[in-house]
Amino acid sequence: MRHGISARYVRKLFQEDGTTFSDFVLSRRLERSRQLLRKPVRTISTIASVAHACGFNDLSYFNRTFRRRYGVTPSDFRNRAQAVPAPAMTGRSV
Repeated sequence: MRHGISARYVRKLFQEDGTTFSDFVLSRRLERSRQLLRKPVRTISTIASVAHACGFNDLSYFNRTFRRRYGVTPSDFRNRAQAVPAPAMTGRSV
């Protein structure tokens, strides 16, 4: 109740949206990991470091939840993201 909001009230707010606080946090962590995996490999070198940077302490849990959410493993997602060429610039150069 640090900010004047009770845990019960927070649960009620999430319940109205058909989710839970834990599901909300997990969703945000997975989305952040997906963003990081799209970046060049040199930014964050390992899947484990991406997982850790997004708040996952258990790599197996991260891999399972990522695959369940996106239908592909984090490694496969990264490989596919890296294989997509950058869009070519169109128009005339100045």
